[in-house]
Amino acid sequence: MAKTWAAPELLEVVRAFQPACVIMAAADLDLFTALNNGPMMASGLAEAVQADPRATTILLDALVALGLLGKSGDTYGVLPDATRLLGEGAPGNVLAAVRHQANCLRRWGQLAHVVRRGTPAERIPSIRGEEADCESFIGAMNDFTASVAPDIAARLESVRLDRLLDVGGASGTWTGAFLRAAPDATAVLFDLPEVIPLARERLTAAGLIDRVTLVGGDYNVDPLPTGADFAWLSAVAHQNSRDQNRALYTRIHAALVSGGTLVIRDIVMDSSRTVPPAGALFAVNMLVATEGGNSYTFEEFHDDLARAGFVDIELICQDDWMDSLIQARRA
Repeated sequence: MAKTWAAPELLEVVRAFQPACVIMAAADLDLFTALNNGPMMASGLAEAVQADPRATTILLDALVALGLLGKSGDTYGVLPDATRLLGEGAPGNVLAAVRHQANCLRRWGQLAHVVRRGTPAERIPSIRGEEADCESFIGAMNDFTASVAPDIAARLESVRLDRLLDVGGASGTWTGAFLRAAPDATAVLFDLPEVIPLARERLTAAGLIDRVTLVGGDYNVDPLPTGADFAWLSAVAHQNSRDQNRALYTRIHAALVSGGTLVIRDIVMDSSRTVPPAGALFAVNMLVATEGGNSYTFEEFHDDLARAGFVDIELICQDDWMDSLIQARRA
C-alpha cells in the first residue's frame, strides 16, 4: 500500500539535512575535541580551530540547541555524550563515521546533476584534506562493523578456516574478528597501499599482527595472494559494476585452494530492487560515488559467481541492511 504523505511530514524529511550538517561541520572542525580541555568562549574556540568568530558562534549555538553542547553566559562546554561519541580518541567514538557521512553528503548534494549526466559526483575534499578523508572512510568502516563482526565470525565457525584472505580488508576489523574466532588460523589482508599502514596500526594494537600478512594492491586489477581456504569480501561488491565483480570473483576463485569458500557480506535486494528500502537508498549512494556500483539481487550475485566458476552458491543470511551473507565454493 502506498504511503500517504502530508505536507508537514514531507517538509520535515526535506529539512533533515540541517542538523546533520551542523554535526558534520563540528566534526570536520574537531570542535568537540577542542572543548575536551574545558569550556571556552566562541572567540577562543574559533582561534583554536582556525575559524571565523561570528560563524563559530552561530554553529556553537546550533549545537547547544541540538543538545550536544552546554552554554553558560558566553561560554560553551561539551556534554558527556558528545565527548564519548565525537571526541577524537574517545573509546567507541563514531567521529570517523560522521566525517565519512559529511563526504557522502557533498556528493549527494549533486544528485540531480549526476542523474542528468550519468556520471559520479565531483569529489570535493573536506577542510581536512583528501588523506584525512581516506582515513575517515577506513575508520568509518570499523565504526559500522566492529559491533557485528564477532557475531558474524562466530556464525561462520563451521566454515573451514586455516588461511583467510580478506579482500579489501580496510583497517582489519574483519581479519581480527575471524582470527579471534579461529585461534590457529592465519590471514592475508589485501587492500590499497595507502590503507595498509592503517591496518597495521589496528592489528598491532589488537595483538594479532604476527598472524597477518599485509599486501598492498588494487583488487580490481592485481592478482590476489594465493593459498587461502576462506576468502572474505565485505561491503565491496556494491562499489563495483557487475563486470568488475565477475572479474573480481574470478581472481578470488583463482586465489582459493580447491574446495575453498568465499563468503560475501553485502546488501542483497529483492527482485523489485526496492526492498530492503535501505538498499534502494544505498544504490543512490553508489550512483553519486562510483562509476558502476549498485545494490544487487541474489540472482545477480548467483549469476556472476557461477560465471566465475563457483558452485554451491547460497544466500545463508538475509538482512535488512549490509549483513546479508552469500556463500560459494571453489569446486
